[in-house]
Amino acid sequence: MKKLYFLVSLVVSATAIAQTFYSENMGTPTATTAISAHVFQNASPIVYSGTADARATTPSSGYNGASGSGNILINAIDEFFQIDGLNSSAYSSADLQLSFGVNTPTNVSNVLTVEVSTDATNWTAITYTPTGTGWTLATISGGVIPSSATLSIRFKSSTTLQYRIDDVKLSSVSASCTLVLGTVTAACDVLTLGTDTYTATIPYTGGGNATYSIVPNAGTVGGDNPSALAAGNITISGIPEGTVFSVTITGGTCNLSASINSPECKPINPLPYSESFNYAVGSSLGNSQKWTNQNSGDAILVAAGNLSYPNFSNVSGNSITFSGAGIDCFTPFTSTSTGTVYASFMLNITDMANVTVDLSETYFVGVTGVDKSYKSRMFFKKNGTQYQLGFDTLNATTNYDPAVYNTGDVVFIVMGYDFGTNLLSAWINPNLSTFTAATPATLTATPAVAFTDLGGFIIRQDDNAKTPTMIIDELRINTSIGGLLAVNATAIKGLKVYPNPIKNGKLTIETASNTTKAIAIFDALGKQILGTVTIENTIDVSALQAGVYVIKITEDGKTATQKLVVE
Repeated sequence: MKKLYFLVSLVVSATAIAQTFYSENMGTPTATTAISAHVFQNASPIVYSGTADARATTPSSGYNGASGSGNILINAIDEFFQIDGLNSSAYSSADLQLSFGVNTPTNVSNVLTVEVSTDATNWTAITYTPTGTGWTLATISGGVIPSSATLSIRFKSSTTLQYRIDDVKLSSVSASCTLVLGTVTAACDVLTLGTDTYTATIPYTGGGNATYSIVPNAGTVGGDNPSALAAGNITISGIPEGTVFSVTITGGTCNLSASINSPECKPINPLPYSESFNYAVGSSLGNSQKWTNQNSGDAILVAAGNLSYPNFSNVSGNSITFSGAGIDCFTPFTSTSTGTVYASFMLNITDMANVTVDLSETYFVGVTGVDKSYKSRMFFKKNGTQYQLGFDTLNATTNYDPAVYNTGDVVFIVMGYDFGTNLLSAWINPNLSTFTAATPATLTATPAVAFTDLGGFIIRQDDNAKTPTMIIDELRINTSIGGLLAVNATAIKGLKVYPNPIKNGKLTIETASNTTKAIAIFDALGKQILGTVTIENTIDVSALQAGVYVIKITEDGKTATQKLVVE
């Protein structure tokens, strides 16, 4: 799977403009791979060859359509990357456009040689000028790419500098077409725990002089009409989340296309947050609605069964497992800037055979700010046949617990940050029967700069030789120790919440004791929109608009959260 980075509600990525008839994003190598052994996006009749190699390092970024992850590294004199089997015969040479992402070293006067051929033997060099160093998008306009059924393209170096190539595209852009499409954006219509829809917006100029037909692969066409207006925004609404959007626009001499990857329309999880990984065994954690994949590689997978720890109750669902390099998964929670935030989970390191260097260390989970920047991290360090656990804040010395653990041990970890004292704390294997916020921490750290907010948790896969095989279970995030250990819908005996979905504006909440209850309802962004304390079983929720919410119920010191749907 190709490496892609997502924003939760607004995405600008993988946009294709004009009629693109060939596109190659270089796939996803797990390590340095010879061209002959690498799996590319395109198969036969396209053939790839060369003395360069595929790499996963330095992923493409910073230009429109950068797909990240896999790219081709060219770093020696006469080293090359060649693409054969291209067919551009259906298009006029005057309209053919070649574009590619290129990572240029510090000296922009030294550029890769780009050559084209119709027989893979006689080559013609094409000139281009990089717009800067690092990753940029190079575009070679019409008139120089041959119209041929046997077109070949070759990228070749004349220096020992390191160049990288990604996102090679061939498109047909009519020279007489006046309609110009801008950068496509995509925004979620709503953010729920279900499959949502999103809207793609396509800005344009040069309209109003022909009758255009707009044909999307999904959704409903709206917005401004390029047949009537010179400039505006075409909108395509109601595209199902997870669907890669594409549209073809024809009219006059124009034959244009545009595409964009689907945004992930996932809500911010309200606190208290309880994750029991109750998903299908073998599924990717990042495909669930609470989590987002941050990069590419092997997925973090849902595993059957649970871990157990003395005095930890209400274990349910499944667990997750991962090893070596691969995808990192992020889950957001309600932004918090006061009090204390705690995160706890159970850990079982089951196998360290792949960790080849003793005392090598890596961090495997972290609490982040709303911007996903790491604030605190838990580390693993192999020590002979055992291992140690460490804790730190970013850019600080890692503190290690002197205790050593064996594979197969279940370890209970609590991470906490006190906004009032600017103190990070970690408790490893506390006695839960006596555990409170006053229990001395196993490890502590003081950030150089106090945190302004916390709002996310990341599970990280680092390197094939550093990250052992792990199982993690029962992640819980809360603002109190007591709530941290009791966040579960079964914590309130006899709890019933109905009807769900709500259709008449009335919600009934019953428990075994039916005593006074504190009730809070949060929207998909984690904002509290209703709060009340009542002894009544029925409450009025007629003010809620249709959508998905989370209800938090507290009775006799016990708390439960559930998903709530209003129709």
